[in-house]
Amino acid sequence: MTQNMSFLRKFFLYKCLFALTFWNYANLSVEDELFTSVSNNFPENGSNKKIKSLPPLYGKSPQCKAGSDWVVIQNTTESLSLSEITNCNVKKLVAFLSNFRQGSRLQNLTLTNVSVNWNYLMEIFQTVWHSSIEYFNTNNVTQLSDIKSYNFNYSGTSMKALTMKKIIITDLYFVQDDLYKIFADMNIANMTIADSEMIHMICPSSESRFRYLNFLKNDLTDLLFQKCENLLQLETLILKKNKFESLRKVSSMTSYMKSLKYLDMSNNLLRHDGAEVQCQWAESLTELDLSSNQLADAVFECLPANVKKLSLANNQISNVPRGMVELRSLEELNLASNRLADLPGCSGFTSLQFLNIEMNSILTPSADFFQNCPRVRELQAGHNPFKCSCELQAFIHLERQSGGKLFGWPAAYECEYPESLRGTQLKDFHLSLLACNTTLMLVTALLLTLVLVAVVAFLCIYLDVPWYMRMTWQWTQTKRRAWHSPRVDQGNVLQFHAFISYSERDSLWVKNELIPNLEKGEGCIQLCQHERNFIPGKSIVENIINCIEKSYKSIFVLSPNFVQSEWCHYELYFAHHKLFSENSNSLILILLEPIPAYLIPARYHKLKALMAKRTYLEWPKERSKHALFWANLRAAISINLLKADENLYEETD
Repeated sequence: MTQNMSFLRKFFLYKCLFALTFWNYANLSVEDELFTSVSNNFPENGSNKKIKSLPPLYGKSPQCKAGSDWVVIQNTTESLSLSEITNCNVKKLVAFLSNFRQGSRLQNLTLTNVSVNWNYLMEIFQTVWHSSIEYFNTNNVTQLSDIKSYNFNYSGTSMKALTMKKIIITDLYFVQDDLYKIFADMNIANMTIADSEMIHMICPSSESRFRYLNFLKNDLTDLLFQKCENLLQLETLILKKNKFESLRKVSSMTSYMKSLKYLDMSNNLLRHDGAEVQCQWAESLTELDLSSNQLADAVFECLPANVKKLSLANNQISNVPRGMVELRSLEELNLASNRLADLPGCSGFTSLQFLNIEMNSILTPSADFFQNCPRVRELQAGHNPFKCSCELQAFIHLERQSGGKLFGWPAAYECEYPESLRGTQLKDFHLSLLACNTTLMLVTALLLTLVLVAVVAFLCIYLDVPWYMRMTWQWTQTKRRAWHSPRVDQGNVLQFHAFISYSERDSLWVKNELIPNLEKGEGCIQLCQHERNFIPGKSIVENIINCIEKSYKSIFVLSPNFVQSEWCHYELYFAHHKLFSENSNSLILILLEPIPAYLIPARYHKLKALMAKRTYLEWPKERSKHALFWANLRAAISINLLKADENLYEETD
């Protein structure tokens, strides 16, 4: 009896061991058969060739058309990508995925072009949740039936990240919690729902394990996660390309996220009107992207105090206010594509190291930027409409002194104004020190003006220019009065052979020698002398001009006394003027006494020129030579006045 019992126990034990061994073998055989059957059609390197069906182990459903099986896009040991999932093959997919229990080698699953009912979709998620898959991606998912409450079991999962793109919900009327609660309560670290027109997401019902949330390109609004206290582990939140409008509400949303470090709010409709209500940001937030919104200068009143990296690119900022909240931790600031007219100061950014102000409205950036911002290691200021002028020279010198801190130099730095320099790189733009230094230019201009004035004054004094101007004015006035006065027929007729110009100190020689010898005897000569021929009532200058014009010749009695007489100078000037205006040879010079060159004043330069170029008669001291002197003088001035008058008219005609 005892031996029989021992035999039975051994037999039962062997059967149990055999059954356990067979089951493990069968399970491994099924998994290997699946991968082997797929691998027969696709190499393990992830080929994108398509196969028509899975192994015969999962036959076609009799109510679906032939060819309705899914398509394998990629198959490797750890990754699998399937496409064309429908209601006809979803059960086979669920059965297929249920074979990959935790501990299997498959970790990445991608489903593309999924079009199934709500319950089937949830079965797929539930099956994946309890498999070995860690990274689940879906793309182009269409839900076909009504959304109903589903009791999702989140326990015992290997999932780490879920990515869903382009999800289409066909049910227009459903309870929001039935849909959003499924995803809000997922106990995974990373979740992405992108490009799905999602309008809302509820707060998790308990403390969530989410560390990364990406809701890119949806229709989310300011109502998202308001007063949500269960996202304490969230570190990264991406809400790019949504419909947020209030920056203050966004800050309030983050105030409950105690671990939030990175927030992307770019490409929204954010504004901030500078209301008295202060913004409350998460103290842990260090990176904030607010680019491509509608923010103005008031945004600097609503920024997280501990932010280190801040992007405000492509907004409507025209100035960085001085009285803003100080951002002492800020290291990187992006202000590209705004409306700034100058480089911002660093009074509120004491730790700033990188600044981007490309594509603004900066014409002449401040040259003292690096002095005010000593910690800045890189400045991106290219692609601005630079005005190449003297003010820009200091900024160009700044690049040479900064040691390569200008990013994109020199290609991104070109002149925009003036048009003649448009396209010229700043490194090729140069102006002289004199053109750009106003003080130096004024001093130089003043010195040149003083030198010019001094030269003109010297020439005026040396050449007696004021005297000549005065004489020209008097001559012009005399001519004008003669032109407007009633004309007499004899007015233009030569009445005298010669006009005598002499110094009063030489009048004895003129009266005792010159006049008697010329006016007496044969061929008497008519002389014009001021004492007897000047018309009373007329000015002396006018009488001199009239006598010179009515005389065929002008005799100048030269002596040291002559050059000291002002009136003699007048007479010489007017006679010389007639000499050039009428192109006549009417001057006769008599040197009564030798005149040393040093006695002739500088203003008598015309007299010097005449004595140097023209022959003059010198009064001889020997009495025996007087007869020859008078003969030569008579020959020089002897002419028939009537004949001379006729010749004058002929020349005029």
